[in-house]
Amino acid sequence: MRRTARLLTGTALAVAAAGLATAPAYGETGSLQVYPSTTMPGSQVTVNTAACGDRGTAVGDAGAVGAGTFPLAPSTHEGEAIGQFRVPPSAQPGTYEIVAQCAEGTKQVTGDLVVALGAAHEQVQPRGSVKTGVGGALGTDPVHTTAGVAALAVAAAGGTWLLHRRARGDGI
Repeated sequence: MRRTARLLTGTALAVAAAGLATAPAYGETGSLQVYPSTTMPGSQVTVNTAACGDRGTAVGDAGAVGAGTFPLAPSTHEGEAIGQFRVPPSAQPGTYEIVAQCAEGTKQVTGDLVVALGAAHEQVQPRGSVKTGVGGALGTDPVHTTAGVAALAVAAAGGTWLLHRRARGDGI
């Protein structure tokens, strides 16, 4: 039993060590960050990467979404290049790959941009009237409205008088 436990423990440690050896290092510089990663047509998007070095520049390509190419220049963040583009208003919902090619060397990095429908993000205020069926059949004439209110008052008073007589035992 102990031998099996040691064997399993040793195997688990070996697998964990192999996983750590192949895990990406903290601060890896091989990706393109897209902000916001989910946006609407017509919005401005910012991309940045540290893959091109301290003073590196790059050319971004957002042609997949229909925005074309854009430059990435060194930013105030140490070792990062940053660029912006606008998602065309005609862009269809979906996931698009944004690419940046470093000017020095052949390094290329990619990131994903999700374009969502505009109606999901912005609220539409109602306009106009709503036909609910509520309202008088006679219209909004003040004379008819007064006659209706008077009829309701007479009915309420008559019902109260009848309930009062019934409670006293006088009958109807």
